[in-house]
Amino acid sequence: MSFDWNLAKTLLAVAEEGSLSAAARALGQTQPTVSRQIAALEHSLDVTLFERTGRSVTLTRAGLELLDHVRSMASGANMLSLAASGKSQSIEGKVLITASELMSAYVLPPILSELCRKAPLLKIDVVADNGVRDLMRREADIAIRHTPSDQPNLIARSVREQIMRFYASPTYLENNGEPREDDFSGHQIVSYIEADRMLGYLVPAGLNLTKANFRLSSSSQVAALQMACAGLGMIILPDQIAMSISGLVPVLNTLKAFSVPTWLVAHRELRTSRRIRLVFDHLADNLS
Repeated sequence: MSFDWNLAKTLLAVAEEGSLSAAARALGQTQPTVSRQIAALEHSLDVTLFERTGRSVTLTRAGLELLDHVRSMASGANMLSLAASGKSQSIEGKVLITASELMSAYVLPPILSELCRKAPLLKIDVVADNGVRDLMRREADIAIRHTPSDQPNLIARSVREQIMRFYASPTYLENNGEPREDDFSGHQIVSYIEADRMLGYLVPAGLNLTKANFRLSSSSQVAALQMACAGLGMIILPDQIAMSISGLVPVLNTLKAFSVPTWLVAHRELRTSRRIRLVFDHLADNLS
Protein backbone atom coordinates (compact mmCIF):
# COMPACT_ATOMS: atom_id res chain seq x y z
CA MET A 1 0.00 0.00 0.00
CA SER A 2 1.26 3.47 -0.88
CA PHE A 3 1.04 5.50 2.32
CA ASP A 4 1.02 9.30 2.32
CA TRP A 5 2.88 10.56 5.39
CA ASN A 6 1.34 14.03 4.99
CA LEU A 7 -2.09 12.51 5.61
CA ALA A 8 -0.78 10.80 8.74
CA LYS A 9 0.55 14.14 10.00
CA THR A 10 -2.91 15.58 9.49
CA LEU A 11 -4.47 12.73 11.49
CA LEU A 12 -2.04 13.43 14.34
CA ALA A 13 -2.73 17.17 14.27
CA VAL A 14 -6.52 16.73 14.37
CA ALA A 15 -6.25 14.19 17.20
CA GLU A 16 -4.01 16.46 19.27
CA GLU A 17 -5.79 19.75 18.54
CA GLY A 18 -9.32 18.39 18.93
CA SER A 19 -10.89 20.06 15.91
CA LEU A 20 -10.36 20.54 12.18
CA SER A 21 -10.00 24.30 12.50
CA ALA A 22 -7.41 24.08 15.28
CA ALA A 23 -5.47 21.46 13.32
CA ALA A 24 -5.57 23.70 10.25
CA ARG A 25 -4.04 26.56 12.26
CA ALA A 26 -1.35 24.26 13.65
CA LEU A 27 -0.48 22.96 10.17
CA GLY A 28 -0.71 26.34 8.44
CA GLN A 29 -3.49 25.09 6.17
CA THR A 30 -7.17 25.80 5.61
CA GLN A 31 -9.92 23.83 7.30
CA PRO A 32 -11.33 22.48 3.99
CA THR A 33 -7.85 21.18 3.11
CA VAL A 34 -7.57 19.38 6.45
CA SER A 35 -11.07 17.96 6.04
CA ARG A 36 -10.22 16.65 2.55
CA GLN A 37 -7.00 15.07 3.82
CA ILE A 38 -8.81 13.25 6.62
CA ALA A 39 -11.45 12.05 4.16
CA ALA A 40 -8.70 10.85 1.78
CA LEU A 41 -6.98 8.96 4.60
CA GLU A 42 -10.25 7.36 5.69
CA HIS A 43 -10.94 6.35 2.09
CA SER A 44 -7.46 4.87 1.57
CA LEU A 45 -7.64 2.90 4.84
CA ASP A 46 -11.34 2.07 4.46
CA VAL A 47 -12.08 3.05 8.07
CA THR A 48 -13.80 5.91 9.88
CA LEU A 49 -11.22 7.74 11.98
CA PHE A 50 -13.29 10.52 13.56
CA GLU A 51 -16.82 11.11 14.76
CA ARG A 52 -17.88 14.71 14.06
CA THR A 53 -19.79 16.38 16.91
CA GLY A 54 -20.41 20.04 16.14
CA ARG A 55 -17.09 21.82 15.74
CA SER A 56 -15.09 19.15 17.57
CA VAL A 57 -14.07 15.67 16.51
CA THR A 58 -13.58 12.47 18.51
CA LEU A 59 -11.41 9.55 17.51
CA THR A 60 -13.21 6.29 16.78
CA ARG A 61 -11.82 3.01 18.12
CA ALA A 62 -10.11 2.44 14.77
CA GLY A 63 -8.67 5.95 14.94
CA LEU A 64 -7.33 5.34 18.44
CA GLU A 65 -5.64 2.12 17.32
CA LEU A 66 -3.97 3.89 14.40
CA LEU A 67 -2.97 6.93 16.46
CA ASP A 68 -0.27 5.05 18.39
CA HIS A 69 1.35 3.94 15.14
CA VAL A 70 1.17 7.46 13.71
CA ARG A 71 2.82 8.86 16.85
CA SER A 72 5.61 6.31 16.42
CA MET A 73 6.03 7.48 12.83
CA ALA A 74 6.20 11.12 13.99
CA SER A 75 8.81 10.25 16.58
CA GLY A 76 10.86 8.44 13.94
CA ALA A 77 10.61 11.43 11.60
CA ASN A 78 11.75 13.76 14.38
CA MET A 79 14.69 11.47 15.16
CA LEU A 80 15.67 11.49 11.48
CA SER A 81 15.59 15.30 11.46
CA LEU A 82 17.56 15.51 14.69
CA ALA A 83 20.21 13.09 13.48
CA ALA A 84 20.59 14.99 10.23
CA SER A 85 20.90 18.38 11.95
CA GLY A 86 23.41 16.93 14.38
CA LYS A 87 25.86 16.32 11.53
CA SER A 88 26.52 20.00 11.19
CA GLN A 89 29.96 20.74 12.57
CA SER A 90 29.78 24.48 12.07
CA ILE A 91 29.51 27.02 14.85
CA GLU A 92 27.34 29.11 12.58
CA GLY A 93 23.57 28.87 12.72
CA LYS A 94 20.70 29.33 15.13
CA VAL A 95 20.34 27.92 18.63
CA LEU A 96 16.97 28.13 20.38
CA ILE A 97 17.06 28.34 24.18
CA THR A 98 13.93 28.21 26.31
CA ALA A 99 13.87 29.41 29.90
CA SER A 100 11.52 31.07 32.37
CA GLU A 101 10.85 34.80 32.07
CA LEU A 102 12.93 35.66 35.14
CA MET A 103 15.84 33.49 34.00
CA SER A 104 15.64 34.99 30.50
CA ALA A 105 15.45 38.59 31.72
CA TYR A 106 17.82 38.63 34.68
CA VAL A 107 20.28 35.73 34.41
CA LEU A 108 20.90 34.96 30.75
CA PRO A 109 21.84 38.40 29.29
CA PRO A 110 25.41 38.61 30.72
CA ILE A 111 25.98 34.92 29.97
CA LEU A 112 24.86 35.37 26.36
CA SER A 113 26.94 38.52 26.01
CA GLU A 114 30.06 36.46 26.70
CA LEU A 115 28.83 33.71 24.36
CA CYS A 116 28.33 36.23 21.53
CA ARG A 117 31.94 37.30 21.92
CA LYS A 118 33.08 33.69 21.96
CA ALA A 119 31.09 32.67 18.86
CA PRO A 120 30.17 35.76 16.82
CA LEU A 121 28.56 33.78 14.00
CA LEU A 122 25.96 32.12 16.22
CA LYS A 123 22.35 33.33 16.25
CA ILE A 124 20.78 32.90 19.68
CA ASP A 125 16.99 32.93 20.09
CA VAL A 126 15.70 32.99 23.69
CA VAL A 127 12.10 31.88 24.20
CA ALA A 128 10.97 33.30 27.55
CA ASP A 129 8.32 30.76 28.44
CA ASN A 130 7.22 29.58 31.88
CA GLY A 131 5.87 26.36 30.38
CA VAL A 132 7.82 23.30 29.26
CA ARG A 133 8.78 23.21 25.58
CA ASP A 134 8.96 19.87 23.78
CA LEU A 135 12.55 19.29 22.71
CA MET A 136 11.58 16.11 20.86
CA ARG A 137 9.44 18.22 18.51
CA ARG A 138 12.25 20.75 18.06
CA GLU A 139 10.39 23.50 19.92
CA ALA A 140 13.79 24.32 21.43
CA ASP A 141 17.36 23.08 21.23
CA ILE A 142 18.21 23.63 24.89
CA ALA A 143 15.88 24.06 27.85
CA ILE A 144 16.64 25.45 31.30
CA ARG A 145 14.26 23.71 33.70
CA HIS A 146 13.69 22.97 37.37
CA THR A 147 13.21 19.25 36.72
CA PRO A 148 15.12 16.74 34.57
CA SER A 149 13.35 14.95 31.75
CA ASP A 150 12.37 11.29 31.92
CA GLN A 151 12.34 10.98 28.12
CA PRO A 152 15.06 8.51 27.05
CA ASN A 153 16.32 10.57 24.10
CA LEU A 154 16.95 13.67 26.21
CA ILE A 155 19.99 14.29 28.34
CA ALA A 156 20.01 16.53 31.39
CA ARG A 157 22.74 18.07 33.48
CA SER A 158 22.16 19.47 36.97
CA VAL A 159 23.91 22.84 37.06
CA ARG A 160 22.88 24.60 40.25
CA GLU A 161 20.58 24.88 43.23
CA GLN A 162 18.70 28.17 43.24
CA ILE A 163 18.22 29.62 46.72
CA MET A 164 14.84 31.32 46.99
CA ARG A 165 13.21 33.34 49.76
CA PHE A 166 10.54 35.95 50.42
CA TYR A 167 11.15 39.53 49.32
CA ALA A 168 9.09 42.70 49.67
CA SER A 169 9.36 46.40 48.89
CA PRO A 170 9.85 48.99 51.66
CA THR A 171 6.48 50.46 50.67
CA TYR A 172 4.76 47.14 51.32
CA LEU A 173 6.46 46.74 54.70
CA GLU A 174 5.57 50.30 55.69
CA ASN A 175 1.91 49.70 54.88
CA ASN A 176 1.58 46.15 56.19
CA GLY A 177 4.35 45.61 58.71
CA GLU A 178 6.82 42.75 58.93
CA PRO A 179 5.28 39.30 58.37
CA ARG A 180 5.77 36.51 60.90
CA GLU A 181 6.17 32.83 60.18
CA ASP A 182 3.20 31.96 62.39
CA ASP A 183 0.96 34.82 61.30
CA PHE A 184 0.38 35.87 57.69
CA SER A 185 -2.99 37.51 58.38
CA GLY A 186 -3.26 40.81 56.55
CA HIS A 187 -0.40 39.92 54.21
CA GLN A 188 -0.41 39.24 50.48
CA ILE A 189 1.90 37.12 48.33
CA VAL A 190 2.10 37.89 44.60
CA SER A 191 2.26 34.56 42.80
CA TYR A 192 3.22 33.57 39.27
CA ILE A 193 1.79 30.06 39.64
CA GLU A 194 -1.64 28.92 40.78
CA ALA A 195 -2.52 29.52 44.44
CA ASP A 196 -3.25 25.83 45.03
CA ARG A 197 0.23 24.87 43.81
CA MET A 198 1.84 27.58 45.94
CA LEU A 199 -0.05 26.35 48.99
CA GLY A 200 1.06 22.81 48.18
CA TYR A 201 4.68 23.97 48.42
CA LEU A 202 4.43 26.36 51.37
CA VAL A 203 1.93 24.82 53.80
CA PRO A 204 4.02 21.62 54.25
CA ALA A 205 6.94 23.94 55.07
CA GLY A 206 5.00 25.03 58.14
CA LEU A 207 3.62 28.35 56.88
CA ASN A 208 0.11 29.26 57.99
CA LEU A 209 -1.25 30.37 54.63
CA THR A 210 -4.61 30.21 52.89
CA LYS A 211 -5.96 31.27 49.50
CA ALA A 212 -6.79 34.64 51.08
CA ASN A 213 -3.05 35.38 51.04
CA PHE A 214 -2.94 35.00 47.24
CA ARG A 215 -5.33 37.60 45.88
CA LEU A 216 -2.83 38.81 43.25
CA SER A 217 -1.22 36.59 40.64
CA SER A 218 -0.02 36.66 37.06
CA SER A 219 0.99 34.05 34.52
CA SER A 220 3.89 36.39 33.76
CA GLN A 221 6.77 36.24 36.21
CA VAL A 222 7.95 39.70 35.17
CA ALA A 223 4.48 41.17 35.74
CA ALA A 224 4.30 39.53 39.18
CA LEU A 225 7.72 40.95 40.02
CA GLN A 226 6.62 44.45 39.05
CA MET A 227 3.52 44.14 41.23
CA ALA A 228 5.73 43.20 44.17
CA CYS A 229 8.05 46.14 43.45
CA ALA A 230 4.97 48.39 43.49
CA GLY A 231 4.20 47.26 47.02
CA LEU A 232 1.21 45.04 46.26
CA GLY A 233 2.57 41.99 48.06
CA MET A 234 5.56 39.85 48.91
CA ILE A 235 7.11 37.57 46.32
CA ILE A 236 9.34 34.50 46.35
CA LEU A 237 12.44 35.05 44.23
CA PRO A 238 15.87 33.49 43.68
CA ASP A 239 18.50 35.42 45.63
CA GLN A 240 20.55 35.92 42.46
CA ILE A 241 17.69 37.74 40.76
CA ALA A 242 16.42 39.66 43.81
CA MET A 243 19.86 41.08 44.57
CA SER A 244 19.94 42.72 41.14
CA ILE A 245 16.62 44.52 41.71
CA SER A 246 16.73 47.74 43.72
CA GLY A 247 13.79 48.30 46.02
CA LEU A 248 13.33 44.75 47.26
CA VAL A 249 14.53 43.49 50.62
CA PRO A 250 14.44 39.99 52.13
CA VAL A 251 11.79 39.27 54.75
CA LEU A 252 11.09 36.32 57.03
CA ASN A 253 14.84 35.96 57.49
CA THR A 254 14.48 33.32 60.18
CA LEU A 255 12.64 31.07 57.73
CA LYS A 256 14.79 28.44 56.04
CA ALA A 257 15.36 29.38 52.40
CA PHE A 258 13.91 27.21 49.66
CA SER A 259 16.25 25.31 47.35
CA VAL A 260 15.20 24.69 43.74
CA PRO A 261 17.36 22.68 41.29
CA THR A 262 18.22 23.97 37.83
CA TRP A 263 18.75 21.57 34.92
CA LEU A 264 20.01 21.97 31.39
CA VAL A 265 18.20 19.65 28.99
CA ALA A 266 18.98 18.90 25.35
CA HIS A 267 18.25 16.15 22.84
CA ARG A 268 20.95 13.47 22.81
CA GLU A 269 21.40 13.65 19.04
CA LEU A 270 21.74 17.41 19.11
CA ARG A 271 24.77 17.11 21.36
CA THR A 272 26.71 15.94 18.29
CA SER A 273 26.14 19.37 16.76
CA ARG A 274 29.08 21.63 17.45
CA ARG A 275 26.97 24.76 17.82
CA ILE A 276 24.55 23.11 20.28
CA ARG A 277 27.40 21.58 22.26
CA LEU A 278 29.15 24.95 22.44
CA VAL A 279 26.06 26.71 23.80
CA PHE A 280 25.17 23.85 26.14
CA ASP A 281 28.62 23.76 27.71
CA HIS A 282 28.81 27.55 27.94
CA LEU A 283 25.48 27.66 29.79
CA ALA A 284 26.53 24.83 32.09
CA ASP A 285 29.81 26.58 32.98
CA ASN A 286 28.16 29.91 33.69
CA LEU A 287 25.07 28.65 35.49
CA SER A 288 27.04 26.40 37.83
